[in-house]
Parts: sequence; structure tokens; C-alpha cells
Amino acid sequence: MSEITPDLVRHLGVLARIQLNDDEVSRLTGQLDAIVDNIAKVSEVATDDIVATSHPIPLSNVFRPDVVGETLTHEQVLQNAPDAADGRFRVTAILGEEQ
Repeated sequence: MSEITPDLVRHLGVLARIQLNDDEVSRLTGQLDAIVDNIAKVSEVATDDIVATSHPIPLSNVFRPDVVGETLTHEQVLQNAPDAADGRFRVTAILGEEQ
């Protein structure tokens, strides 16, 4: 007996806020049922003595070390700012009207 029914697909559509017509419900019912059946088949052969993997080959971090380099002074940062106040960039308010 099928686990996925058209009513369940409609309910999932409502939860996902996706409007589905009857043709889409019919098509998705079959597709989702096939997915659930395939997951069940995989679950049947999965055993506790097989280590779970997320990738077929070992991965290593390829990022360089995070080393602090030469930085700008406060004055250098603000020297080309169109407007600054109290050691910070000064910009126009964009949320003022909505608050």
C-alpha cells in the first residue's frame, strides 16, 4: 500500500505554501511515493557495521591559515569617506520613515 496519498501531497503543498493543481498532485504523488520506496530499500540494506560517510573520498581543508597582516589606521580608513563622525562612517538613515 502506498504511503504517499494525494491528500498528503496537498497537505505538504499547504505547509510549503505551494499551490498545486490536480495534475501536479497526481504527478507528485507518484514521484514522492517512488522516493519513499527507494529510501526504504536503502534502509533495509544499511547495517550498523558500515561506517556512515558524507563523501566517498577523504577531504582536507584547503584554506590558508588566518594570519593578521598589515592593517590601515583609523585615519587612513576614514580619509576618503564622504562624511564621518565620531570615528565612524556617517550615512543617511534608510529606515527612519518606517520606524
